[in-house]
Amino acid sequence: MKNKTHYFIFLLLTVYCLLLTAQAQTPTVEKIEPPNWWVGSSINPVRVLIRGKNLSGAKVEAVNSDIKVSNPKTSANGDYLFLDVTINENARVGNYPIKITTTNGTVNASFGIFTPVERQGNYQGFNTNDVIYFLMPDRFADGDQTNNNPAKSPGIFDRAKDRFYHGGDLQGVIDKLPYIKSLGATAVWTTPIYDNNDRLDNKEVYPDENGVKQPTTGYHGYGAVDFYGVEEHLGDMAKLREFVKKAHALGLVVIQDQVVNHTGPYHIWANNPPTPTWFNGTVEKHLNNNWQKWTAMNPRASYQTQARNIDGWFIDILPDLNQNDPEVEKYLIQNTLWWLANTGFDAIRMDTLPHVPRTFWEKWMSALKREYPKVNVLGELYDGDPALLAYFQGGRRGPDGVDTKIDTLYDFGLFYQIRNAFAQGSSIRGVSQMLAHDWLYPRAEILVTFLGVHDMPRFMNEKGATVEGLKMAQTFLMTTRGTPLLYYGDELAMPGGGDPDNRRDFPGGFPNDKRNAFTASGRTPEENDVWNHLATLGKLRLELEPLRRGRSLDLLDEEQQAVYARLTDKQAVVVAFNNDTKPATIEFSVADLKTISNGATMIDRLGKAKDAIVQNGKMRVELPARAAAIFTAK
Repeated sequence: MKNKTHYFIFLLLTVYCLLLTAQAQTPTVEKIEPPNWWVGSSINPVRVLIRGKNLSGAKVEAVNSDIKVSNPKTSANGDYLFLDVTINENARVGNYPIKITTTNGTVNASFGIFTPVERQGNYQGFNTNDVIYFLMPDRFADGDQTNNNPAKSPGIFDRAKDRFYHGGDLQGVIDKLPYIKSLGATAVWTTPIYDNNDRLDNKEVYPDENGVKQPTTGYHGYGAVDFYGVEEHLGDMAKLREFVKKAHALGLVVIQDQVVNHTGPYHIWANNPPTPTWFNGTVEKHLNNNWQKWTAMNPRASYQTQARNIDGWFIDILPDLNQNDPEVEKYLIQNTLWWLANTGFDAIRMDTLPHVPRTFWEKWMSALKREYPKVNVLGELYDGDPALLAYFQGGRRGPDGVDTKIDTLYDFGLFYQIRNAFAQGSSIRGVSQMLAHDWLYPRAEILVTFLGVHDMPRFMNEKGATVEGLKMAQTFLMTTRGTPLLYYGDELAMPGGGDPDNRRDFPGGFPNDKRNAFTASGRTPEENDVWNHLATLGKLRLELEPLRRGRSLDLLDEEQQAVYARLTDKQAVVVAFNNDTKPATIEFSVADLKTISNGATMIDRLGKAKDAIVQNGKMRVELPARAAAIFTAK
């Protein structure tokens, strides 16, 4: 009897173990990307990536005839399943199960069909009529304190620590949209809203004042762990849509910051990629980016020469996506279109342009324009060489046979000369010399000009920088060719050294701030001086068409004085600078300006210079030290 009991127990344990083993091998689904798509898209079928467990050898089947599934492919470890989903043109909005079957069981993945944001009033792009205001949501304004320390990601909010979350969010940006517009801005660009790591980052660390290495967080948005998620510290998808909708209601264009070069170091892919070639290298073995961007345009270079620049991991930490992997290519292209369809963004700011193969940009841009012809792209290439910048602007093929089709780029070449002249007090002629390179670009007139962004010390941190120099630089920015970009806080002459000091909180945007610089009463006299100057420039740019889309013509080029005109067939605006530390009297010809006649009285709209009378086709102008003037005919 005793032996029979032991045998029975043994059988029960065996069956139980078999059941546990079978259950452990049952397929599961954890995430589907993209989670949904729409009828009538330029991409059909859409390539879907499913992450789960025990998916090896899976067979897939659509339960509803509104979609079809095909071309499944699983990863070697069974954690990933790729498949094509074809959407019927008459498919209705809703969730559609995809049946996934292996030898160990069946599981359903839910794939949705949604209605995209309507075309009218969205996806409009930006142009030289616009003035872009750039901000970091986390450092701009805290409109919703309930998301400062979310349950999903506790313990990474602390305003006392420079690289932690500070509480700014999408609601804060929404609340301050009227402020942005009052400054003369017509477009808003924010840093990425992708979901970032939920815990402290102990891989990217920096020493404190005592030399002790301190962890960081993803407050900046560039370390995505979910390319289909909104960072919970900033809000959610509904709040993001509200932001875009309310910006549009105020006449503001919205630019989304996207990243296709890399993921964050804590993305689940880092140690478990969907394909063997998903990344360039592995966490354990990869190239370190050497920042030699010029190698991309070197017609003599082998790929070995270019590899560290294209395949290398940022700061030796950020996993570098391999856009030459067909599955990665499809994933990234679809991700871009999905965000636009869900939100109505008008344009894209694309991060780290030169560290991605140019062949990918051509494919990515072609796909973007097929779906959203008016959406344009501002590419970031952090380099002062105009030849390299021009090489990446779309409009012609390089020696590699590639046309990137990228609409426009930041004018980093001009940026350095602006800093040299107006901050450091070097010769203003360097600005003219850089503009002389405009012939290199397919379309120099649409480059985005700027005084600084979040990746370098602020203008006022430059040695020799003064408020007068900043105001001259702003005058140049708002009157020269291109689309001007303003970095939040520069309207206050905000100081700031290297990262993260250049990303200070906007005073008044956060609870218990001692003052509110969003209002005139909360600004210092110096801040109001700069703010009012910039707002005046915004009004003049709106009023005077030549400043937005006129031709440019240089009228004077001296060591510390420069004059140029912006021209349309109906009007000319003359802009003059004295970058010297003493007053200057300058004379120059305006004979080529057909809309300005002899005897015309030219008035400085900034009130810095006396009226000038055009005599014998010439203007004679007296300018104070470190000052600029904008002349129009009376």
